[in-house]
Amino acid sequence: MKTKAVFYHAGCPVCVSAEENVARALDPSRYELEIVHLGQDKSRLAEAEAAGVKSVPALVIGGQAFHINFGADLQALK
Repeated sequence: MKTKAVFYHAGCPVCVSAEENVARALDPSRYELEIVHLGQDKSRLAEAEAAGVKSVPALVIGGQAFHINFGADLQALK
């Protein structure tokens, strides 16, 4: 069974670069990767916040948030 991984971002250059690196790094046979652009889909902001995301880009794997660099504070996207 694959582990769900969700990559949240806001479309900024830092986020896009991180998205490309994460997509290459995660083994598709082990992880089901979903990309969520919070700048385009604000309905997912509460979900990201509940998962522990404080800023984007961020990767959530197995319910644990990993913050990558710093592109935008989640509050700025609301």
